[in-house]
Amino acid sequence: MKTFNLSVLLSLAVAVYCVPIQQVTVQDEQFAESYLRKFFNLTDETGPTVRRGMSPMIRKLSEMQKFFGLQITGTLDADTLAVMKKPRCGVPDGHIGEFSTFGNGHKWDKNSLTYRIENYTPDMSVSEVDDSIAKALQVWAKVTPLRFTRIYSGTADIMISFARLSHGDGYPFDGPDGVLAHAFAPAPGLGGDAHFDEDETFTFRSNTGYVLFMVAAHEFGHSLGLSHSDDPGALMYPTYSYTNPDSFVLPRDDVNGIQSLYGPNPDTDPAEPDPKPPTTPDACDSTMVLDAVTTLRGEMLFFKDSFLWRSYPQSSTPQQSLITNFWPDAPVNIDAAYESQELDSVLVFKGSKVWAFSGYDLVHGYPKPLSSLGLPQTVEKVDAALYDASSGKTLFFVDRDYYSYDEARKTMDQGFPKPVDQTLPDVTGKVTAAFQYRGFTYIYSGSYMFEYSLRSKRLFRVLRNSYFLRCTNF
Repeated sequence: MKTFNLSVLLSLAVAVYCVPIQQVTVQDEQFAESYLRKFFNLTDETGPTVRRGMSPMIRKLSEMQKFFGLQITGTLDADTLAVMKKPRCGVPDGHIGEFSTFGNGHKWDKNSLTYRIENYTPDMSVSEVDDSIAKALQVWAKVTPLRFTRIYSGTADIMISFARLSHGDGYPFDGPDGVLAHAFAPAPGLGGDAHFDEDETFTFRSNTGYVLFMVAAHEFGHSLGLSHSDDPGALMYPTYSYTNPDSFVLPRDDVNGIQSLYGPNPDTDPAEPDPKPPTTPDACDSTMVLDAVTTLRGEMLFFKDSFLWRSYPQSSTPQQSLITNFWPDAPVNIDAAYESQELDSVLVFKGSKVWAFSGYDLVHGYPKPLSSLGLPQTVEKVDAALYDASSGKTLFFVDRDYYSYDEARKTMDQGFPKPVDQTLPDVTGKVTAAFQYRGFTYIYSGSYMFEYSLRSKRLFRVLRNSYFLRCTNF
């Protein structure tokens, strides 16, 4: 029987938010130990390190917390357990850093590769599967010298198939959800092959199932020699995220990773440059201009591009994720957001529309036009929104002016708009974000934040807008 070296088993999972569990049970501890054995190489060690009290469990918990951007405690707290219980990939996450390769020569020694689709899922038409697979491979071809040719018989470099449960490679699938697919790194035999779990519902464009293009593009990254990245914006991040295939652009982290193996695409036409690869925002960037800031039931949410950071009292380290992993129905690159006490919801603004989310669900009837709040039809977008707890009014900032909205009466106050600098004379630029926290009002303008008492109009401090993001590089 032909033997092979299995380099990677990838299982993609939907990234859903789990409410932190308040009590850690014995079953949770057993689950955590199993998790760390699978994904962080936890072993039953003995020796001087263990005798001095630094147990393998503490060390691996700390490693896992660092990888996922959690507070590094070395203990099984609620946040750590919540991340562990998310559906996820089967490949170990022991590498700490951005893009990662399998190393040890796990790359193709040629640039012309073949692929073959052995069978099809009934979830999609044949042409949709063909298109999804071809476009997923082109994601990598666009930025490298790699070229892919489809064959219809014989053994290809990348054999693609759909299967259920046990399917002959020693790594059975697990039914609906959980494991979506797995792939093997470049090597003889099964190397490069990608298998998709037929018990999943794959789709061409819809976000009601798993978009085959997104799953396959991630899989083929493994087929070409990439392992996981801890960059939450990377295609090679361990969890599945919905993205419209028509607007997908390979993120910078993935471009850097694949080009470290194969180099750049020599056929790129300077006269027709591709869209710039998106970069994940960095909390340590002192020049970053946030899109919006809001509270949510005691938490703080900071928005930038397609991402948000969650900061809450129990953790000293804000957690970064894609907005659509938090609110699947939310827009990205938003303009403003605030928490409405009256609606017990967070309102999110983009362009001429407003969305409302109760917890993690889109409120029925939303999105609505801005005019539903009483704003004039001439207002095409809101730059920032601020709920003032003492007055029960919400301020909407539009260019250099602001409007006042009575939350209880659900009407705009008379006598507005007013110039911002009439009320806040220190704010001379456009307001880009705003929120209240512990009795203080924070007004963002560009890369600076003004700390006010809104009642007295007294300015206390001018801070960088990354102040609450607690940059770990400081």
